[in-house]
Amino acid sequence: MSVRWFRPVPDAEMAVAGTDLFHAEFGTEPEGIWAAPGRVNLIGEHVDYADGLCLPIALPHSTVAAISSRTDGLIRLRSADGEPWEGRIADIGPGRPTGWAAYPAGVIWALREAGMLAGDFAGVDAVFVSTVPIGAGLSSSAALECSLALALAPDPDRASLAAACVRAENEVALAPTGGMDQAASLRATEGHALLLDSASGAVAQVPFDPASHGLALLVTDTRAPHRLVDGQYAKRRDTVERAARRLGVGSLRELADCGRDGMDAVRALRDGELRHRARHVISEIARVRLAVQALRSGDYAEFGKLLYASHLSLRLDFEVSCPELDNAVECALVTGALGARLTGGGFGGSAIALIPAGRVDEAVATTRTRAANLGLPEPSFAVVAASAPARRLA
Repeated sequence: MSVRWFRPVPDAEMAVAGTDLFHAEFGTEPEGIWAAPGRVNLIGEHVDYADGLCLPIALPHSTVAAISSRTDGLIRLRSADGEPWEGRIADIGPGRPTGWAAYPAGVIWALREAGMLAGDFAGVDAVFVSTVPIGAGLSSSAALECSLALALAPDPDRASLAAACVRAENEVALAPTGGMDQAASLRATEGHALLLDSASGAVAQVPFDPASHGLALLVTDTRAPHRLVDGQYAKRRDTVERAARRLGVGSLRELADCGRDGMDAVRALRDGELRHRARHVISEIARVRLAVQALRSGDYAEFGKLLYASHLSLRLDFEVSCPELDNAVECALVTGALGARLTGGGFGGSAIALIPAGRVDEAVATTRTRAANLGLPEPSFAVVAASAPARRLA
């Protein structure tokens, strides 16, 4: 059986696909086409909602939005992967609509709430085509949001656009995520990881070019469904926020910035669950700082060690791994990876591995074979590089 690869598609082909679907749905050509990438978070997991630091890259896989304006107030949303939705801004609000349409509809609502929607906005036709796998923990929802947000905002300040997309996801789609995904999709730079300070919103570009060191970044989509609205993600976020209140701080970032004293305060927590969750957050923020130092000095061996330390923390202290993710990580390591870990919210989704380029096929074969032996879903794979942010296509 052939290996399942999920591959990116060049912008020109994505533009054609968007145009073709738009014509099939609405019988005309779109006025414009925009693209926004998914993301892989290298390190810094479950810390964005604790004002922490994270280090994602933009994927070469993207979602395109082909749109045309309307004059009658109607919003018509179509996707190659979901049921059509039609309505008006008055029909959009917390929990409305449901399903995939909540994300783009929520963007329109959030842009209007923030005063970022064009004053003459009177409806839109939009279709979406994507190569970002759905349910893989690679931020297909943020790619959907950001492609439309960039298309509709006449003055696209990207930090403000990202904030509006987060609000759409939190308040309309009711997914209690932080802001990392949207920041990566809108503010990343090709060839770099994006160091995002979730407390201030500040970003810095960190060189990330494993290929120049003979390495590849392998993404394994375990095909164990990754869902942020099934309660587990929200529970973890609630626990982190309860730990902060118990420790008398506004967020755990405050303790992370205190070094050893902050970790000592966490160790004193009597509630074991709160202690473990807080320990992950504080140690993960420290790992991000060390990862940035390693990348800036070109020390990919040290960077790989930090990836695996992050996975262990997510598996043991935060308890968001699963057999599919552990299998991908373990198989990568036994085939020579410098480091590997789950990426995204966990509970399914994807894992990443930093591995010598010549051993990618061995890692893929080992992961597939062991998954089959364990009765797990057949995974799919991609080798990715740090890619371009959201953009308008010619």
